[in-house]
Amino acid sequence: MPVTTAPLTAATPVHTDRERPTRNLLLRSLNDADYALLAPRLERVPFAVGDVLLRADERIESCCFLEAGIAGVLDALEGERGYAVGLVGAEGVVGWPLLLGDDRSPYEIVMRAEHGAALRICASDLQTALAQSATLSVALLRFVETFMIQMGRTIVSSLAHPVERRLARWILLYHDRVAEDDICMTHEEFRLMLGVRRSSVTDALHRLEEQQAIRAVRGRVVVRDRAKLIAMASDTYGRAESEYRRLLARAPTPYLATPSRGGDRP
Repeated sequence: MPVTTAPLTAATPVHTDRERPTRNLLLRSLNDADYALLAPRLERVPFAVGDVLLRADERIESCCFLEAGIAGVLDALEGERGYAVGLVGAEGVVGWPLLLGDDRSPYEIVMRAEHGAALRICASDLQTALAQSATLSVALLRFVETFMIQMGRTIVSSLAHPVERRLARWILLYHDRVAEDDICMTHEEFRLMLGVRRSSVTDALHRLEEQQAIRAVRGRVVVRDRAKLIAMASDTYGRAESEYRRLLARAPTPYLATPSRGGDRP
């Protein structure tokens, strides 16, 4: 994909947390020495909605530290379309199987909802940096841990909770990772998240609207009251987010890329 701005070079100075030229919270949480290992090899790239960052079972050629946008992590049964099992935004990195010793992804990773951007590093450069620093490996694996918690909650919620609670959780996960309260959420998004009939989605949207938590318009959901969404999602939301704050305490914001939108953000 084309590069929109010049890649960071070896001459790029090491910045303090708040001065580093990236919106990726995981990169900003690194200590100076670990950040310096990665910075000369990062290049900024754009992504459009629908772009595939990784294909399932294909070799991972690069990793992307997202700065904007939502990467949907999709799994699929044979012969069926994919379903969302998790989301990654500016808090994380796409291509994490490399951190676990695998050079292939079990999931397809696709940009959802809005255009995005990332700092990309080739797989061999990341592996070289990891070999030089145990603390870098630990920091990046801590993100993997929080993503596994998020994915686990997706599975449990799908098994145990009504559609409106699951929908409230997914809207919160999207809201955490987009730039506005107005979120592009089409029926295709709902299918990926919920795997239910359109009538069930419509009923769930109406229940969230009755609570004045959202306003649903054609192809979009507007978050009106984030606190009400959190209450409706109950314990399906919040565990992964609090673990991110705990494990990556150097991150300059409390997990969310934009700390005060949609009524009352934590």
